[in-house]
Amino acid sequence: MAPSTTVADPQPSSTTDSFNSNAAAENDIRPFYVLQKASSGSKPTATVKAKRRIESPSPKLAKKSEIESVEEEDGQFFSTLRLKVFETVWSKIENTIQDVLRDSNSKVFSGVHNWICESFESIRSSGALSLSEAVRSYPVLSQPSSKQLFTALVLTRNLEMVDDLSTFEDLGLHLKSQGCHVAKLSSMDFSAKNGVGGCLRGLLRQFVMPTIDVADVTILASWYRENGNQKNRVVIIVDDTERCSGSVLSDLILILSEWAVKVPIFLIMGVSTAHDAPRKILSANALQRLCASRFTLSSPAERMDAVLEAVFLKPCSGFTVSHKVALFMRSYFLCQDGTLTSFVKTLKIACLQHFSLEPLSIMLEHFCQDNQLPGEGTGLLTEATMKHAFDLPSVTRYPSEFTICYYFIRGHMLEELLVRNKITRSTCEMLPQFLLDLQRMPNPWSIVVLCIYEAGKFDKLRLLDIFCETLDPEARYLKYFAPSAILNSQSHVSGRNSVIRRVLRKLRDLSPAQLSSLLKGWESLTAEFSEINEKVMELHPFMRNVEAAGQRPGLPTSPKKHASRSHSKLEKELKAMTDKISAVIEFMLREYMKPVETVPFNEILCFKNVDKLQSALLGDPRGRIQSDLLESHSILNCLCCSQRGTTLLPSVHDTSILYALAQEHADVINLHDWYQSFKTILIPRNSKAKSKSKTTSKSKKRKERCEEPEPPAEASVQARFCRAVMELQIAGLIRMPSKRRPDFVQRVAFSS
Repeated sequence: MAPSTTVADPQPSSTTDSFNSNAAAENDIRPFYVLQKASSGSKPTATVKAKRRIESPSPKLAKKSEIESVEEEDGQFFSTLRLKVFETVWSKIENTIQDVLRDSNSKVFSGVHNWICESFESIRSSGALSLSEAVRSYPVLSQPSSKQLFTALVLTRNLEMVDDLSTFEDLGLHLKSQGCHVAKLSSMDFSAKNGVGGCLRGLLRQFVMPTIDVADVTILASWYRENGNQKNRVVIIVDDTERCSGSVLSDLILILSEWAVKVPIFLIMGVSTAHDAPRKILSANALQRLCASRFTLSSPAERMDAVLEAVFLKPCSGFTVSHKVALFMRSYFLCQDGTLTSFVKTLKIACLQHFSLEPLSIMLEHFCQDNQLPGEGTGLLTEATMKHAFDLPSVTRYPSEFTICYYFIRGHMLEELLVRNKITRSTCEMLPQFLLDLQRMPNPWSIVVLCIYEAGKFDKLRLLDIFCETLDPEARYLKYFAPSAILNSQSHVSGRNSVIRRVLRKLRDLSPAQLSSLLKGWESLTAEFSEINEKVMELHPFMRNVEAAGQRPGLPTSPKKHASRSHSKLEKELKAMTDKISAVIEFMLREYMKPVETVPFNEILCFKNVDKLQSALLGDPRGRIQSDLLESHSILNCLCCSQRGTTLLPSVHDTSILYALAQEHADVINLHDWYQSFKTILIPRNSKAKSKSKTTSKSKKRKERCEEPEPPAEASVQARFCRAVMELQIAGLIRMPSKRRPDFVQRVAFSS
């Protein structure tokens, strides 16, 4: 007998896939049927159910579903591409930062190595010892000079050890590359619990054998003499001296000083506050054994300025930040821990947020490539890209300057959409040129910022402060610049703490030597930009007049009178010189001080969402917990919760149910009412009615009824309620009942 045939409703995805596969051939889909075989347990029958015609989708709906599927595939492709571009851009930024830090420490590292070489030669000049003499436990020489331990005190000037860890790690690698044996000890090795034996075991494990468990200095002496290591220097680095146990460190210094001639050991101690910090933690005997030399690393602010200049003011990756984001990053750097590590972490999060929020950020990969238009020849300037580019806020702000057009290619037809004004094809083709101008724009702006920083060094201004102020797109001096107005204390053109104002006021106090140094710095900075360099070169004649006025010899007959005339002449020339420098600064600010936020299409390379960055860095854990509890369905993405709307279902997590019910109460919640509401959700009232209305025809109900879980017992509901209340208490959202009011709980946090 033929199998029974049934008609099944097709799923929406099947219809869409069928249309996508045959859209090129035809737009009409005829009715189709699904044939199902009869189950083995059922009796064969020839009855055929009534067929239901499936209406073919309209061509418009089919075409819409096709476009949506294509857009979804494009979105996934571009999301993956943005992630790859982020990795490329961040690798450039990270490598640049590492090079800057390496260059800033290279001078100190070279000085430490030269000091080690000189000290090593002075030790060897006293005469070489035989192997038997070197391994004796009792000192061979008793002169006080033979017990001096050469020590380098490296001042880091950091409040936290985060930056110092990487600094001393680089120092160890640098000394190893120069042929030194290096061991590194942390403050944890100098604990009172381990004692000096723990320090010696740590040194032997790094020098001799990783598995050694004996604290004996003679083993170190034997290793140094027997294996031919006496030609190399032995260096011990203590990265954080001020956190070490003073007694343990003093004992180690006394032991090493007894073996200073037998095993020439050089101790490098890192201090963060001052060079005399060891006086506060070491004993008097240990201090007498030290032959100390001082080295000072660059300060965190100086390293910050160097990193800022290399990443944002010189060609690096093209990525930059807005004025508000820069202010937040500065505040986070100054108020948190003041370490460069925190600033780099903030910068990385901002870069990642930019690539996750801005679709056009994929063009940053081509911004550092010279002589190539961003997006040219890469297929990035698609229809959706063009539409998004001309919808950016920086473009829509200037409707009179920019016109918009889109081209939609379908088959062999080219349709032109007019969005705002009447436009031409050439307008759309100008987008790569706009992007190229955006690529070249930061060059003169960064030169002006560096010139202001060069002048601000005489007033000890930091580049971070100058960078934040010059990024302000609403700075009033950009529109109404006048040096006399800025110098005037009553002026409202610039704020009282304005960097530009401080620079201009400091110019009047500079000496001729400082003015000459400023001109040399400007000449070097503007060498590759002729427009500004010409203005700088025009200042040299005035500078020569100042130098001539200062070097004019006096008359022997009337020295006081001539001295007063020379002084007035010098003041006159200095005033003329400062006025000319102010005019050059005015020219630079007026012509080239255009922050990135004032340029069209700046959203491609500029991150502006300071709220996202603040949320990612500082976070709001309690608010996040509340939002997750109230919107658990959006996280779980289960079918039952997605269709429930605002109705609470028993399948929702107990804690989410309980916290959602708490929103109906004030700051005090009655436990009995709360429990009854929770119980009503888990055991609906219509569940008992359904159980009473069961029919006797079990064979039919087995096929048709939807199996539902049995309602939980009363004890189970109470246990689940207590556990959910405890979880809310642990999360800090409620306060447990007190002895005074045992039947009430108090809400601690309220959702916004």
